[in-house]
Amino acid sequence: MADLNGKGTPQSYYRIHTEGRVTMDGFVRAVVRPGTGLNEGSVRHVLAEAAWALARLLSEGRSVSIEGIGSFTVALRMRSGKEMDALDGDGSRRNARSIEVGRVHFRADRALIGRVDRHCTLERGEVRRLRCSPYTPDERLDLARKYLNEHAFMRVADYAALVRLSHTTAVRELQAFRSDPSTGITTSGRGPSKVYILRNL
Repeated sequence: MADLNGKGTPQSYYRIHTEGRVTMDGFVRAVVRPGTGLNEGSVRHVLAEAAWALARLLSEGRSVSIEGIGSFTVALRMRSGKEMDALDGDGSRRNARSIEVGRVHFRADRALIGRVDRHCTLERGEVRRLRCSPYTPDERLDLARKYLNEHAFMRVADYAALVRLSHTTAVRELQAFRSDPSTGITTSGRGPSKVYILRNL
């Protein structure tokens, strides 16, 4: 892929193919392998207690490091509908009730990364090229508005072809347009029949 504007030297990025998701049951069975002397009930109990202890320690403002696994830390965010503090001038100041835990970050231990690497046998897979639009975000918005001035509605596929984006990226960008009233773009219909139209002024 090149940069976001479709310029510059193309770069290659490598990603492992995911073969499926392991559930709690599958993970417990992987832990209770022959020779460990463990049983599924005790492993489930330990995991449940570990999850509870992790939540409690993080809620106390601590970071938690588990040797061989990794480190956990908390990130905060503003609650929905609340605005950030105005640090300059006479703007309003938010109280703690306006803030909530937004994410728990995990950073893998080097030992875990090393174990995964030693057990991993990699094979070359297919090459996929990321489609980058030749237009800037502002130019894409202008193209969408022009299209809607000439057509009653616009589908995701129409927009993706118009601005040369992948379907997934087109969906995400159109949703952003829909969320910003200043773009003049909204939706009509639901589910598979949802299309994008110009807002009524």
